[in-house]
Amino acid sequence: MPHMPPMQAWHVHQTGEPREVMRLEESVRPEPGEGQVLLKVRAASVNFPDALLCRGQYQVRPPLPFTPGVEICATAEDGRRVLTTCALPHGGFAEYALADAAALLPAPDALDDAEAAALHIAYQTGWFGLHRRARLRPGETLLVHAAAGGVGSAAVQLGKAAGARVIGVVGGPAKAETARALGCDLVIDRHSDDVVATVKQATEGRGADVVYDPVGGDAYTWSTKCVAFEGRIVVVGFSSGSIPSPALGHALVKNYSILGLHWGLYAARAPQTILECHGQLTALAEKGAIKPLVSDRVPLAAAVDAVQRVADGTTTGRVCVLPGLPSGNGTGAADGAGA
Repeated sequence: MPHMPPMQAWHVHQTGEPREVMRLEESVRPEPGEGQVLLKVRAASVNFPDALLCRGQYQVRPPLPFTPGVEICATAEDGRRVLTTCALPHGGFAEYALADAAALLPAPDALDDAEAAALHIAYQTGWFGLHRRARLRPGETLLVHAAAGGVGSAAVQLGKAAGARVIGVVGGPAKAETARALGCDLVIDRHSDDVVATVKQATEGRGADVVYDPVGGDAYTWSTKCVAFEGRIVVVGFSSGSIPSPALGHALVKNYSILGLHWGLYAARAPQTILECHGQLTALAEKGAIKPLVSDRVPLAAAVDAVQRVADGTTTGRVCVLPGLPSGNGTGAADGAGA
């Protein structure tokens, strides 16, 4: 086998805060295992799970050292432009990454590399949450927590594309501006507004038909107080760090549903549904109904700062790492006060 030139990759040798444990190092290109392929990374989207991986708090704990970066747009060895989730421990914050060959999806032509990288996890999660789990219908009211963040912004766009009235909850004026630009019909600043009272007023006391909650904690509590009769609360994650304990008696007397969503499980249990969803997302992207909000594109050398900002909740939309971008380049700082 010919000698392969080295590459640059971020490695985590011990768990902790991203800024403390991520190290940019020269290493050999990873060798694909059975059913895997080597990919040249074009763009890696920074997700909250990347921060959890660094902290050792994610449900998947790859062996140390590992390279974080769970989703990428990349070039396959046969020249195809693809998007996929990475096969850890060889994640996307590197010049080359590994993925399962069966997990490769064609990158939509309507999206650039960063947008394509940001399409996969958040939009698939949003699609499964809103359509397969909550059965969102045109004309219904959708309440999205952290509406200016990477996960929430996808749900906002998908909700609007489905014909729903979308109410977005954010933290701070800058995030509120972003949520309005995304298409929210009403934006609530949790720092200054009463979330429950505002939702009830906006819906003439009925409440939200579907709630999309990637936050947990107080956001979940507010949701139970302003969900409509026969409403559905989709539990997507717990970026607040607080996992609520549902009051099932309350769900019973108010007649609402609590729906869990673990998107990754579909790959194992119903992989065909992911392909079908990607087809739907590609069609929406081609006609301009959805377009991932990429607020910052940074070079590989700046990945640690990007992951830390996502961990701290100070970003809007998605921050993407582009290994081909020269150091010192970047577009659009993504700041704000919590999604």
